[in-house]
Amino acid sequence: MGDLLTSLTLARADVDRAAERRSDPAWLDATWADPATRVLVLHRGKARVVGEEPRLLLAEPSQVEHDGVRVLLAVHEGTAYVALLVDGAVEPFDEDARWEGLREVGSLLSGFESSLMVAAVALANWHAGHPRCPRCGVPTEPSDGGWARRCPDDGSQHFPRSDPAVIVLVIDDEGRALLGRRAEWSEGWYSTLAGFVEAGESAEMAVRREMLEEAGVRVDRLDYLGSQPWPFPASLMLGYHARLAPDSPIARPDGEEITALRWFTREEMAAGCQDGSVRIPPPVSIARRLIERWYGAELPGSWSRP
Repeated sequence: MGDLLTSLTLARADVDRAAERRSDPAWLDATWADPATRVLVLHRGKARVVGEEPRLLLAEPSQVEHDGVRVLLAVHEGTAYVALLVDGAVEPFDEDARWEGLREVGSLLSGFESSLMVAAVALANWHAGHPRCPRCGVPTEPSDGGWARRCPDDGSQHFPRSDPAVIVLVIDDEGRALLGRRAEWSEGWYSTLAGFVEAGESAEMAVRREMLEEAGVRVDRLDYLGSQPWPFPASLMLGYHARLAPDSPIARPDGEEITALRWFTREEMAAGCQDGSVRIPPPVSIARRLIERWYGAELPGSWSRP
């Protein structure tokens, strides 16, 4: 196995999430009252950013008058960072700021700020999608610094989960890479193949199954290259290069999820990206890094979607 991918866009910086503080309501209340605390307001998946080279606009608690779920994100160099997850209307406190999503600015923010926003987006999606107790259906309440929800009826506590998914670049003995296009994508858009790990399945099993289901190919060697959170809404992407097995059938799209497949040489990939006939995922995605790892250098152009 080769070296792991480094500096994956949404996993560039470890942060001290101060988990030991989540169960201390007095500390959390004092932190929210402290003017030194910095607040990331997240409104329906978007945060305020400023500058041509984007940076998060982080407010003092007194500048934030919105109702929402408070989440302790990190304690860094003595400063607490908190997210306020807001669904209703918000009023700007800086006219120069603009609202941006993680897909748009995740690769442009610093590693630290990107990590803050990834956690905030992931937790916002979880809180929005899990408002009720799965045991009894009663509305739950945020607890533990925003990292859990508690049922007031039966006392059960519920925590966010990440769904493991494999994302794979298949390479044949000639060094060509197999990319696919989904039914809803525009002409010329290509990416790696991917799928969720099913119940009772290992990641390696999922790679072999998904490659056979989506592209009709068998692989016989897997190189794990790294992982990245993908909070759209709650995935952990496990990245692989996989070798096409000598006895593999010819690649054929399944016709449902994948409607087109194409084997690329490095020369074809470079030419297509250069003239715009081939568009690959943006830098925020681990798919981009898997493709560029195979190619051996950065590639021009990308596509993006909401």
